[in-house]
Amino acid sequence: MIELVGFDGDDTLWHSEGYYQAANGEFERILARYVDLTDTHLHDRLLATERRNLRLFGYGAKGMTLSMLEAAIEITESRISAADLHRIISIGKDVLSHPVELLPGIRAAVEAVATRHRVVLITKGDLFHQEQKVDSCGLSDLFHRIEIVSEKDERAYQRVFTECAVRAEQFVMVGNSLRSDIAPVVKMGGWGIYMPYHVTWAHEADTDFAAESSRVVQVAAPDGIVGALSMLDARAA
Repeated sequence: MIELVGFDGDDTLWHSEGYYQAANGEFERILARYVDLTDTHLHDRLLATERRNLRLFGYGAKGMTLSMLEAAIEITESRISAADLHRIISIGKDVLSHPVELLPGIRAAVEAVATRHRVVLITKGDLFHQEQKVDSCGLSDLFHRIEIVSEKDERAYQRVFTECAVRAEQFVMVGNSLRSDIAPVVKMGGWGIYMPYHVTWAHEADTDFAAESSRVVQVAAPDGIVGALSMLDARAA
């Protein structure tokens, strides 16, 4: 039976991607002064820069900002002004300082799960930013353990299993990303509750893992998590 339930942070417990999408929109408005956006494939070029830099900068607003600066200089062939580079830095600071807003109903869902199982928070991204979100979210008292990781891969999940003394088949991960939250856990023999967010970063959407698996239940909102967990608990038993 299920013993440990993991919850993702960004766009599972609290809103996040919308702030990044707004930042991308502002970035495009700045670059539109220098290039024809329809010809430069700006979105694709920025995404390629971000992916290229992940191993150096990691995930989060700081890595996004550095990648925006690099892409802006390359795309404009160094014609972008210092003032506009400074505006891009301000965009990153705005993302880092956005308020933490919980998804409706998520606290009740976590509380309900915590009455039956140990719960852990497993979130990835910039350490300082994620710590600030955890401190501000008002949910940290519910979790048995809080893990902030640089990447959600099998190595990271195995460390959680070892430290919490559970096997993969005793673990369920709740999250909005098939790539990071669900696929690695299922591959290891665990279970997943997939709760899609209304918008997803293209990098996280880049996966061939299908949610139509007997080890995964998809829910539309937090109020479906408890029922989905009961279904998976029965399957695991």
